[in-house]
Amino acid sequence: MMQPRVSRSEDVGRPPGSWFDTLAAGLRARATARRWTAERRVREILDLSEQLLARRGEASVLTIAGQVVAAVDRLDEEQTAALLGALGDRFGPDRTAVDAAIDDWRTRHDPQAMLRLSAAVEPPRQELFRRLNMALGGTATLVRLRARLLELLDRRPELAPVDADLRHLFGSWFNRGFLRLERVTWDTAASVLERLIRYEAVHEIRGWDDLRSRLAPDRRCYAFFHPSLPGEPLIFVEVALTRGLPEAIAPLIDPGREPAEPERADTAVFYSISNCQPGLRGVSFGDLLIKQVVASLAVDLPRLKSYATLSPLPGLAAALAKEGPGAEFTPARVGKLVAEQAEELCALAGVDDPVAALRSLLAAAPPRPAAVSRALARLALAYLVQVRRGVRVADSVAHFHLANGARLERIDPDGDLGPSGLPSLGVMVNYVYELGRVELNHERYVENGWVAMAPALRSAAKRVEAVWSPKESESC
Repeated sequence: MMQPRVSRSEDVGRPPGSWFDTLAAGLRARATARRWTAERRVREILDLSEQLLARRGEASVLTIAGQVVAAVDRLDEEQTAALLGALGDRFGPDRTAVDAAIDDWRTRHDPQAMLRLSAAVEPPRQELFRRLNMALGGTATLVRLRARLLELLDRRPELAPVDADLRHLFGSWFNRGFLRLERVTWDTAASVLERLIRYEAVHEIRGWDDLRSRLAPDRRCYAFFHPSLPGEPLIFVEVALTRGLPEAIAPLIDPGREPAEPERADTAVFYSISNCQPGLRGVSFGDLLIKQVVASLAVDLPRLKSYATLSPLPGLAAALAKEGPGAEFTPARVGKLVAEQAEELCALAGVDDPVAALRSLLAAAPPRPAAVSRALARLALAYLVQVRRGVRVADSVAHFHLANGARLERIDPDGDLGPSGLPSLGVMVNYVYELGRVELNHERYVENGWVAMAPALRSAAKRVEAVWSPKESESC
């Protein structure tokens, strides 16, 4: 006897062959078609790439390269990830050829054997990228491709060789000989100005009025452009023309301020440097940009006497908050660094422990008592000169300027008390580029980590060094 069918709850009240079944089947078919289409698109690009590498005629190379670039531009994020994986798998060096070239080099040790080894270890995808770069829009496509790769790299370390190839090529394609420095003004194309608003990474530009203030007569903005990326800034720097060294960012970027006369300025202050292209991360432009801007300003405004920065200290908050193994700012060290302000800090916070008092007071809303600012300035100095990653200082912004030959001039503990200053605990730093000593400062820093600093900071730096010495560390 046939058993009655037990209906699932979702089948109750739904006749066989209903519209719901038809809809579900249609959705499954579409999903399958999308997957098939995605796989087909990646396969087509890989097949075209094989053809591109096999061609020798320039006309056919340009034609196929253009087809590949157009196809890559149509890929979504998932398809681009699949393509990057395939580039790593299918276009790496031939291991058999590499082994043979190594054996040949070990046997012969002559220039021809070295040339064969060099050719064998270079992956075919480097030549593929070179040929794609020849196509119209090819450079922009490769920059976007690397941007997507960098998003994936932490989760997919097998893509590192593909990244190494692109970074190696970008280092040549974006060298200083191809870069064009341009001053950006209110009369610059609107499309470029829109990009400045979007790309500003340090101090947000809040719309057109704010941008206009930053392009006022007492302000300067310069950007690097590349002929293969028309209208796309690679990096830009914002400069304030001031009298004297500023100690806070708010007055510099206040849209309601009254512009000053640039001819009366004696100091050019670099207060924001923004990289614009994620796909060019690791390709250095900033050092060259500052040097060229200084040269341009020296010609346009010969009365300028000083070239300085007002820079954040973005690693400070994390360094002070770190606890346990590897922590640099132990309670004992912090206590010794702020000993001069200990009594005031405890009185302000209503506790007996100066370290706990300082942490509590730093968490409070501004304005800060003067004792807190003085204690924070001492901690910031310790972070700048003692916390290291190998020879270099740990803070990325400090490393950039010191490696470029700047001098640590002044610490401004209340330089940025707004939201953008939180990673720096509100601290900003003035670095000065003394043109006659830039090269010497650079050499000393890169060789042994020596930090050039203003005379006013040296005695405090010696006291910090005493707290950090091995003998003191043992007592900590």
